[in-house]
Amino acid sequence: MDKDIVGQQRSVFKSVMFYVTLGGLFCFCVFPIAWMVSTAFKHKDDIFSSPPKFIFEPTLENFHHIFTEAPILHYLQNTIIISVITTIFSILVGVFAAYALARFRFRGKEDLAFYILSIRMFPPIAAAIPIFLIMKNLGLLDTRISLIIAYTTFNLPFVVWMLRDFISSLPHELEEAAMVDGKSRMGAFFGVTFPLLMPSLAAVSTLCLIFSWNEFLFALILSQRDAKTLALGLTEFMTWREIGWENIFATATILVGPVVLFSFLVQKYLVRGLTMGAVRQ
Repeated sequence: MDKDIVGQQRSVFKSVMFYVTLGGLFCFCVFPIAWMVSTAFKHKDDIFSSPPKFIFEPTLENFHHIFTEAPILHYLQNTIIISVITTIFSILVGVFAAYALARFRFRGKEDLAFYILSIRMFPPIAAAIPIFLIMKNLGLLDTRISLIIAYTTFNLPFVVWMLRDFISSLPHELEEAAMVDGKSRMGAFFGVTFPLLMPSLAAVSTLCLIFSWNEFLFALILSQRDAKTLALGLTEFMTWREIGWENIFATATILVGPVVLFSFLVQKYLVRGLTMGAVRQ
């Protein structure tokens, strides 16, 4: 009886420690975002007050300032267009490349897959100058096309390798049965495999969108004004005279908000998609 009581106490203690640790990790992850959002609604004097003010009178002055003093809407429009088009191109090209690597047998297939992955291993900063020179020679500097090309280049390896594992986890007998019924290879893919890949496509698309949305390096190198993204627009409020923290936090809130909201909306599909390839059928 005493052993049962001791066992129950240990079980309760482990459960308490688990939830305490989980709560601590949650606060550690959420606190920076909560601090950023709260600071975006503070007056400038409240931001630098000591000790920090957790209870304050909120204001929309910071948001009014960034929309009137800087072309934030233009930067936001660029970010949306570039991120969405990059994601679409990456998925369209990547799904067919992944299908070929997963289903077809040809010489050098594994080498080709490794070469594709090596692009993702390549440090982006090492490719920055060559990509800048290429875009300059093509006359594409400070255009959305240059950023779409650069983002797609680094998104494709991730898409190909993720979808390759997802497709490999699906039974190929399903496609063979569809082809026996008279469908072509592409007909079997779009009629059988593609619908089963929808959770995985949603997960990969979300990650590609987040990467393109938050990217800073290539936006800094390839854009000046016309193609400037919102992530780069944060630097508008950093001058030699001062750093406008209240404006930076307001812009950062606009930058982070849509991504966080979208991630919550597709959370179910994101979890299903990322765990789909973990189990072989």
